[in-house]
Amino acid sequence: MWGEEVARKGNQGYRGAVSKKAKRRQPPKKGSGGKHRRALQGKGPTPKAEDRPYHSAHAKKKKAQERAAQRVAAEKARKKTAVVIAEGNELVVGRNPVMEAAKAGLKVKQVFFAADVSQGRMRDILEVLAGSGATITEVTKRDLDRASDGAAHQSIAIEVEEYPYWDLTDLLYRATEKVEPGLLVALDQVTDPHNVGAVLRSAAAFGADGMILPKRRSAGLGVAAWKVSAGAAAHVPTARVTNLVDALKRCKESGFFVVGLDGDADALVRGLDLASEPLVIVTGAEGKGLSRLVRETCDLVVSIPTTSKVESLNAAVATGIVLHEVDSVRRALGE
Repeated sequence: MWGEEVARKGNQGYRGAVSKKAKRRQPPKKGSGGKHRRALQGKGPTPKAEDRPYHSAHAKKKKAQERAAQRVAAEKARKKTAVVIAEGNELVVGRNPVMEAAKAGLKVKQVFFAADVSQGRMRDILEVLAGSGATITEVTKRDLDRASDGAAHQSIAIEVEEYPYWDLTDLLYRATEKVEPGLLVALDQVTDPHNVGAVLRSAAAFGADGMILPKRRSAGLGVAAWKVSAGAAAHVPTARVTNLVDALKRCKESGFFVVGLDGDADALVRGLDLASEPLVIVTGAEGKGLSRLVRETCDLVVSIPTTSKVESLNAAVATGIVLHEVDSVRRALGE
C-alpha cells in the first residue's frame, strides 16, 4: 500500500522535489520580423531622364552645367582688374579731373597709369602726384577700362579718400568767431552731386562759412561734387549730420536765423530783412521743396519771383540767387 501511494505521488514526497508548471507555448507572431522591410518600401517616382546617370540626357545636362560654369569663370576673369580701391573711396579718371582733384587738395591714395611716362602731359601729372605720397602703379589699359566702366580714363586714374567732413560744433565755432555775421548753407534732400558742387561754388563766391548736409537722402561730397565745385570744396568746410532738423535747431541756439527757400512761400527774397543777421540758408530739392519738419523749423520761408514760363529753379541756381541777395544787402549796409 505504501508503494502504491509513492507511485501515485511520484517525487512529491521527497525533500527537494520541485513541481514545475509547463510553459505555455506562444503562438507564432505575424510578419517576418522586419526582415523584408526594404523590399516592401516603394522606390518613389521615376526620376527624370536627365537625372539618370545611365541616360544620354544626363550626359547632356552635365555638359551644359560645365559650359555654364566656364562662362561664369570667364566673366569673373573679365571683370578682374589690377585697379583695386578701398571701400568708401572713389576712383577719379581722366587727365584733367585727376589734375583738378590733386590741385583741390583731395587726399590721393593710389595712382594707376597705363601710358608712356615720357609723354609730356603724363610726365607732368605723375610729377605732381608723386609729391602727394601716393602709391604709383603701372597697369594695363584693359585694367583701367574695367575699373572705369568704359569711361574715358585717358590712361590714368587715382584713388581718393572720402571727404573729411567737419563736426557741426567746429563749423558753428568757425562761423561765429569772426566779426561779420555768419553765413551757412544747408541742403535738404538734394540728391544730385552736381547740384551740391555748384552750391559749394556759389557759397565760396559769396563768402559762406560752411555747408550742412544730411547723411540720408542727400548727395555727399564725392568726386562729381568736387569736380563741379572747381576747387571750392577745399575752401568751404562741410558738416554732415544725422538729423538736419536737430542741426538747424543747434544753429538757432548759436544765434543764427534759419531762412528756408521754397517756391510756395509768400515772402520774397528781394530785400531780405534778416540779411544783416547770422543766417542759415536752407534749400530743398527741385520739385519737392523743403520737407515738412525742416520748413516748420525755419524762422522765415522765402521764394524767388519768376515768370509763369518756369515752374521752379534747381537747388544750385536758387541758392546762388539768395546768396547774392544776402551779399548785396550786407554790402549796402556796410557802405
